[in-house]
Amino acid sequence: MPSGRSSTSSTAASPGRRSSPEAAARRDTLVLGAGALGLAWALTTTAAYLPPILGRYTDSTTLVGLVLAAEGFFALTLPLVIGPWSDTFHTPLGRRRPFMLAALGPMAFALALLAFMPNLWTTALLLFALFFAYYVYEPPYRGLYPDVLPDRVFGRAQGVQHVFRGIAIAGGLIGGGFLFHLWRPAPFLVAAAVVSVACLVPIVLVTEDGGHGRVFEGVRTYVAHSWQVLRSNRDVATFLVANTAWEGTFAGARTFVVLYVTVGLDEPLVTSTYILGAVAAGYIVAALLAGRIGDRVGLARVITVASAIYGVGLLAGGLGREWHGWYLVVIFLVAIAGGTVMTLAWGLLFKLMPPGERGAISGLATTTKGIGLVIGPLAAGAVIDILGPYLESTEGYQALWPVLGVPIILAIPFVARLARAEAAANETLADET
Repeated sequence: MPSGRSSTSSTAASPGRRSSPEAAARRDTLVLGAGALGLAWALTTTAAYLPPILGRYTDSTTLVGLVLAAEGFFALTLPLVIGPWSDTFHTPLGRRRPFMLAALGPMAFALALLAFMPNLWTTALLLFALFFAYYVYEPPYRGLYPDVLPDRVFGRAQGVQHVFRGIAIAGGLIGGGFLFHLWRPAPFLVAAAVVSVACLVPIVLVTEDGGHGRVFEGVRTYVAHSWQVLRSNRDVATFLVANTAWEGTFAGARTFVVLYVTVGLDEPLVTSTYILGAVAAGYIVAALLAGRIGDRVGLARVITVASAIYGVGLLAGGLGREWHGWYLVVIFLVAIAGGTVMTLAWGLLFKLMPPGERGAISGLATTTKGIGLVIGPLAAGAVIDILGPYLESTEGYQALWPVLGVPIILAIPFVARLARAEAAANETLADET
């Protein structure tokens, strides 16, 4: 894979010290990972604690769902422009960081005020502002990874990022729940503070190549370029198909897991807390281990094996009609497999990116997240409604896990195909070095 990353500025200063490049890579993975902490904390807080606030203004769960589902619209559209634009936006601050800096203030501002809005529509408008700023920040942030880091640490870097994400999910859910009971706006104010600090870290501490002459070629040009990149790069297109499956499954599970427990299994809310705790624990274990294993064995190979365990585990979830405590062990193991897939996915994509199109490809990958946000919950909800009369003991909810497991299984051949592309990229890098 062609080299030429801007990160070398941090390692070139001490060419005679062998530890310098490795130490710089470790530092950069931590600095970049801080951004994921802020982003994940923001979405976890809104997903968990905004519905009760919206519920004060409307009795329609459909309307509440539509307001939250608007995230998919922003994820589908903005990255197609912001991603390629960040490839050409040459400023003294760099290419990616100006977008991240511009988005940081609106993200924190919207989060801080969300719980203080007087009605549904002003709350929804502020939420849309949050989503807009989020998807201005994320594609350039993703593009920084292959810009700054050497190829050999892509897996480890994603592991570090997902440890931060796991901390954010646990902190946002557990700490946010305690704060929400004390004072409803508290979780949102804390999330605003976390975003302000964590998402600022990569902006301040990452070193990019600067430049002059800001370039904006137009929205139509950037959208057309994104689709041209998609058509011309078969390996990237293959990855995006698999990523759509992964993101759709994740979105569907996030939407219905609590209802599956409380309605489908008729268990108290505390059971869902235990389940989410097991999932979070498995996710963090995967983040700690998967990166190093993937960098040694091959990211695509590890994702392929983990996908098989993940998919089969989800399919088997459809067999359960009542809750048993030992399910937590199975859930923990399946969560490790699922966390491994999500941890290594972007690391694999980074290896497939041509250097001049990293922003555009990061935008396309974020767009597939938007597709998943739309398709996953809709497909899962439809299957539950359709099969409800036939699966009366769980009111149709046991169908949730098989319908989410099928995309994971279907994506396995696509990932296996990318193992060859990853090997070719590694050989190219070895020849160049």
